[in-house]
Amino acid sequence: MKKILPFLLLIVVVVLALLYPGTMVADKPTPADKADTAWLLISTALVLLMTPGLAFFYGGMVRKKNVISTMLQSFVCMGLITIIWVVFGFSLAFGEDIGGGFLGNPASFFMMQNTTGVLWGTIPVILFAMFQLKFAVITPALITGAFAERIRFNSYLIFITLFIIIIYAPLAHATWHPDGYFFKLGVLDFAGGTVVHMSAGWAALASAIYLKKRNEEAHTPARISYVILGTGLLWFGWFGFNAGSALGANELASTALATTTTASAAAAISWIFFDMLRGKKPSALGACIGAVVGLVAITPAAGFVTVSSSLVIGIVAAVVSNLVVIWRTKTNIDDTLDVFPCHGVGGMMGMILTGVFATKSVNGAGAEGLFYGSTELFVKHLIALVAVSAFAFVGSFILLKVTDLISPLRVTPEEELVGLDVSQHDEEL
Repeated sequence: MKKILPFLLLIVVVVLALLYPGTMVADKPTPADKADTAWLLISTALVLLMTPGLAFFYGGMVRKKNVISTMLQSFVCMGLITIIWVVFGFSLAFGEDIGGGFLGNPASFFMMQNTTGVLWGTIPVILFAMFQLKFAVITPALITGAFAERIRFNSYLIFITLFIIIIYAPLAHATWHPDGYFFKLGVLDFAGGTVVHMSAGWAALASAIYLKKRNEEAHTPARISYVILGTGLLWFGWFGFNAGSALGANELASTALATTTTASAAAAISWIFFDMLRGKKPSALGACIGAVVGLVAITPAAGFVTVSSSLVIGIVAAVVSNLVVIWRTKTNIDDTLDVFPCHGVGGMMGMILTGVFATKSVNGAGAEGLFYGSTELFVKHLIALVAVSAFAFVGSFILLKVTDLISPLRVTPEEELVGLDVSQHDEEL
């Protein structure tokens, strides 16, 4: 039955596609803004590129016998999450609110109905749906670094399916939908520091704790060159992630692009210099990790802070994440690729510092942060941080347990010893 069920679900998708051919058209289609649409088409492609970039980033850090399996865990999200998103995932996140600010109506855009000739701001709804899809794709992929080298592939597919429906979609709705709970509260998350990185980071911590330590924890990265390549792809794609979240070809997108590259550059250098301060040699791995931490931290703030503030955000986030990595190594938590210290803590630092440095002079739709004399936004962000952290961690832990009951999550010691490339996929690098 376990072998038949996945294919039967695909048959169901085919039947639904035939029943809902997607031919509904608005009575009087409003023309989209061509420049905004062009920029979002490009941004959507850029964000998709981040997932293969993440695959290289993670794949280069694990043992050689687990490179393929680790990379595939990212790549498969582009397939599985896309199907879920098109069928009902987008509706859960951005459909008409039916759940007190936490859940959209799954019928709103079911099978991508009601998207033809309709705009989301100045761009087609279908384009907005595809842009947001890429955020949904990379979020569960981020988690994989925490349980790398010890999870069954089939069980992983079940977990990320549950995660995207039960954790990601409600957070996206609450944060980005006009009727969302956090949106109406006034919480600012420009491009996903809360929705993407905090949710993935806390899920990663839950996963590392639940799956326990690997049999052989210490290891030498398989390919540092893969990590460097992955970092370049992530940094490049992140311009679509952050600047694209302006949803238009405008000055705000330009500001987000500038703050993004500045924060990442500052964090990369900060990570290296902090390592040198601790008596370590500057490393390519450290520079790459630092760059990604900077990208994570600036994500919620990119369209709300000045370029000068982005320097502070990148430097502070890199130092704090580095310190948490040091702390993590002294515990029994085997977060294989330090997803929680980098993405979870980086996302939290970004959320906190957005509450500090946000200013209406950059974005009139934002608010004044603590640095500009207002405490209101900062307090709201602290409240949301606690709520999101608890929801993502506890919810993910429960989903891990449910998944484990359906299909064992962890590979056997023998499978772990031979490597997941062979034991899970019968392939070798």
